[in-house]
Amino acid sequence: MKIIIAGAGEVGFHLAKLLSYESQEITLIDPNKKSLAYADTHLDIRVIKGDATSISILKDARVNSCDLFIAVTSSETTNITVCVLAKQLGAEKTIARITNTEFIHYKDEVGFTKFGIDELISPEALAASEIELSLKQSSFNENYEFEDGALTMAGLTLSKTASFIGKTVKEAAQIFPEIHFVPIAIQRFGTQFTIIPRGDTKFKRGDNVVFITSEGGDEELCRLTGKVNREIKNVMILGGSQIGYKTARDLSEKGFNVKLLEGDRDRAFDLAEELTKVLVINSDGRNVDLLEEENISEMDAFIAVGTNSETNIMSCLVAKSKGVKKTIALVENIDYFDLSHSIGIDTLINKKLLAANNIFRYIRKGEVVAMTKLNNLNAELLEFEVKGTSAICNKIIKNINFPRTAIIGGVVRNGVGMIALGDFKIEEGDRVVVCCLLQSIKRVEKLFL
Repeated sequence: MKIIIAGAGEVGFHLAKLLSYESQEITLIDPNKKSLAYADTHLDIRVIKGDATSISILKDARVNSCDLFIAVTSSETTNITVCVLAKQLGAEKTIARITNTEFIHYKDEVGFTKFGIDELISPEALAASEIELSLKQSSFNENYEFEDGALTMAGLTLSKTASFIGKTVKEAAQIFPEIHFVPIAIQRFGTQFTIIPRGDTKFKRGDNVVFITSEGGDEELCRLTGKVNREIKNVMILGGSQIGYKTARDLSEKGFNVKLLEGDRDRAFDLAEELTKVLVINSDGRNVDLLEEENISEMDAFIAVGTNSETNIMSCLVAKSKGVKKTIALVENIDYFDLSHSIGIDTLINKKLLAANNIFRYIRKGEVVAMTKLNNLNAELLEFEVKGTSAICNKIIKNINFPRTAIIGGVVRNGVGMIALGDFKIEEGDRVVVCCLLQSIKRVEKLFL
């Protein structure tokens, strides 16, 4: 697949790196020589120094034979312009990064596809949505919803209170036959290896396990693992960035009591004028005395989305020490994900990963409806729509030659999520959620072509 990326910033570089690992033909365009230098020497991609709005630069990148054009510069105006030009010059599909979420809200009314933009993505909006889902499922480390929650991915670490510790998947299923969840990936404590569980796989204390749940499965999972899905009402947010603003606005509109800390005085006043239901405080959040004055110990959740990752992490640790049950930190360094559970932060958010996940589904073969990569695990969750011509159509799961390093977690049929076990028959129109290790993706894709 030939892919052109305009913008070698944090999102563009990260995308180029991930795509280059998959042997895609990548061209990266940026006017800044320094931004391109590292990519040129460390990645197997082509780089072009220049302004992506230049038609001659686009032609030099051979945009006329491009399968996917991704514009992720820091300027949404540039991204929209470049995608329009790329489409007119022959690009098959275009994706533009934007910061103004109104564009997404009104995209059908405006008709962006008519003038050449197939998809709009906003890392900030994706991050705000991820935070809201994490508060909704407060007992889990990571979450992802398929088909508006018909199926939900939930990740957690097994403690000694989990009732199926020491039992195999098959034994657990026999003891709890009416459950509405299934394990799809396991990372053993202290290792970097991802296991796709089978019937003889044993649950161990400290395992980081990812489950797929249908309706009601999250409550069952909490009960059986000794977790408590606490209701969250009082929320403190550190940082009045686009993510902080959108999170505060959305949560306050849904009835949460929100306090927002912003260090810049002018920005704090602007936020106070716009967010009439939010208490905005002019403070950078690093002052422990001020946090105590603002009753941080009475907060149900603390969300740190400032510009500095280390400050976000430290602020969450302070909040945790004051008794806050749910902490969420925005981080730029993906390496921090490996440390999140050991240092005591419940959930880490990374804009680059969210944007990459959203874009990656356009690269996968088959009718991929949604996709997410699992944090810390070398695996992907893919949602495929089954076509009448798919090899998997009208087959019983246990009779499908499915890779050992992949598993069907669930099926959404007519809007209803179901846990799909061995005797389940796949039908045309089903939306099938599959978890697979990276080495088995191509085999899985072929089943849905």
